[in-house]
Amino acid sequence: MNKPNAPWLKFYGDDIPETIEYPQGSMYEAIKYAYDNHLYNNGYNNNAYEFQGKGTSYPEFFAKIDRVAKAFKAIGIENGDRVTICMPNAPQGIDAFYALNRIGAVPAMIHPLSAAGEIAFYVSHSESKAILVLDMFYEKVLEALKDVDYPVKVIVARIKDELPFPLNLLYPLTVKDKPTPLPKDDKNIISWADFLNGGKAVKELPSTFPTKEETAVILFSGGTTGTSKGIELTNLNMNALGYQVSQSAGFPMEGLKMFSVMPLFHGFGLGVGIHTALVCAATCILIPQFTIKTYARDVLKYKPNVIVGVPTLYEALLRSEGFEGKDLSFLKGVFCGGDSLSVELKKKVDKFLTDHNAKVQIREGYGTTECVTASCLTPFDFFREGSIGIPFPDVFYQIVDPATDKEVPYGTEGEICICGPTVMKGYLKNKAETASTLRTHDDGNVWLHTGDLGTMDEDGFIYYKQRLKRLIIVSGFNVYPSQVENTIDAHPDVLLSCAIGIPDPYKIHKVKAFVVLRPGVEPSDKIKEEILEHCKKNISKYAMPREIEFRTELPKTLVGKVAYRKLEEEEEAKLKANE
Repeated sequence: MNKPNAPWLKFYGDDIPETIEYPQGSMYEAIKYAYDNHLYNNGYNNNAYEFQGKGTSYPEFFAKIDRVAKAFKAIGIENGDRVTICMPNAPQGIDAFYALNRIGAVPAMIHPLSAAGEIAFYVSHSESKAILVLDMFYEKVLEALKDVDYPVKVIVARIKDELPFPLNLLYPLTVKDKPTPLPKDDKNIISWADFLNGGKAVKELPSTFPTKEETAVILFSGGTTGTSKGIELTNLNMNALGYQVSQSAGFPMEGLKMFSVMPLFHGFGLGVGIHTALVCAATCILIPQFTIKTYARDVLKYKPNVIVGVPTLYEALLRSEGFEGKDLSFLKGVFCGGDSLSVELKKKVDKFLTDHNAKVQIREGYGTTECVTASCLTPFDFFREGSIGIPFPDVFYQIVDPATDKEVPYGTEGEICICGPTVMKGYLKNKAETASTLRTHDDGNVWLHTGDLGTMDEDGFIYYKQRLKRLIIVSGFNVYPSQVENTIDAHPDVLLSCAIGIPDPYKIHKVKAFVVLRPGVEPSDKIKEEILEHCKKNISKYAMPREIEFRTELPKTLVGKVAYRKLEEEEEAKLKANE
């Protein structure tokens, strides 16, 4: 590529290289290389991952990957086929993810709390031949598959099977809503145990592995028109991210423990919380469900060296009970992404870390799923207020005029564009959106247009300003207002709706919907409940409107569009008035 201007290189220091040599093969091979060259040769014996106190060593992990890979082969999954993984951070989800890569198949990662309508779309759009799901969600998956016009194998896993004794016996007693037993007469519904047993008939696995250019995973992003887009990420995309994070961290990660609390279906959780740890021969502490009540307990029990999370996670850190007087000196890295970290929250978290004997500060990054996740990071022990940091090695940023794609002067606001080895292959089966997002600039390089506005100073520090496109971020997850609005507008009594994000003390933002009913229809609790029930079937739980306000009309712009900014300003004024 033609190297763009990179004024930030002087801030890399002696420990961060300008360029990195990346693995030329698959994700699986990158992890195997890390084990062979970092752990085995250097005498480390840490686990690949730990789940509720039960450890899985690297040799055991590779054996599990092979076993699951054979099981997938046994049900007909071949090179290039796609399988949906609808799992929390549990061992079966990790094993399946890398087992599919082992045989050249492609996992499509989705939220376990996705609505049935979303699941049907994800499975159909990715043309998945099978779906892996936790037992407590499998009935919803079966409902979703009624809208898929071809048969799909459903593999049902249980948390109980991966727990150590005696938790495996006690866990079922803690579950309020017991999952319905699996039907015995449906060959397309398979328990995890039967799935694994079926793999015993497969004697050999492929001796070749996927190339760096092949699609390794599909992640889903909401669409600005209300339709989700499948983001195709390659083996190189995933491996490059892991190496970039490792080099930019400011400390070696071999043998350390990563607090893997961000979910598998999220680029941040999968790319940094899982894959980065494994390609660095570190240990993932798998946290299947984050709650403020268990936060302090888990951190103090497992003593992770690295924590990655969204601002919500760190806001919860400040409110968690159980940290009083505790020593957190085991922390070597605390990283934040997924949403803007306010200056005030950073100050509070930094003070909390200092008060608890941690020698680190929280470091903010920025990225988008179209480049896996993070693409820049606040330098180690160097913070410039308001900045989201400097680019990773081999990653380049340009700030361009959105109308012309021409680079603007330092300090001038424009669209943030990214170029580098983590930029996606493209949107699945969507050439138009791909061409709109990945554009070749005058320098001959392909640039990812993020849809975010920002500036760059003369030293190359990036400053995020606002989103070019409408987007609500709830606990670090993207919510596209158009998807919420399209769902609400489908109700027969609704004429028009507008969804906005309003401040929330815990989630940072939550969704509020303004609704205009059809002439002759009066607002009522019954209609509100019908709208919410319809939303539950078609949009994820985190995207659900937490408030619905009926209006006789909505403010309009000069060209007749709904003036959502006006509604946001009204909510901001209400908030200030109540302070």
